[in-house]
Amino acid sequence: MNIVLWVVAALLAVVFLGAGGTKLAQSKEKLIASPNMAWAEDFPPGALKTIGALEVLGAIGLIVPPALGIVAVLAPLAATGLAVTMAGAIRTHARRGETQPIVINLMLLALALFVAWGRFGPYPFT
Repeated sequence: MNIVLWVVAALLAVVFLGAGGTKLAQSKEKLIASPNMAWAEDFPPGALKTIGALEVLGAIGLIVPPALGIVAVLAPLAATGLAVTMAGAIRTHARRGETQPIVINLMLLALALFVAWGRFGPYPFT
């Protein structure tokens, strides 16, 4: 199960590093023009950058602390934070009537909760 948790954490890290990096690197106008980011028009530029930074920090927190053996409790905390981020994303897409992104957000939410459960529960880093 430890390997499964590492694989899921790595998958989440790649996804959130990419998504957060995109939000940090591109302007609001460029994000809105992207087919999957129309929701960005509902947020000020600073909020988009904050969401991006939180996603990047969550991705780093999933992998780096336990890999280095330093404050490994940050991994399940990062997974929990990413789950909260996905809950917010689900709410945003539901409010906008966008059903397709909700499916992806639900999958990412479930994976993040799985990592949080595993690392807080029966398979913590020791």
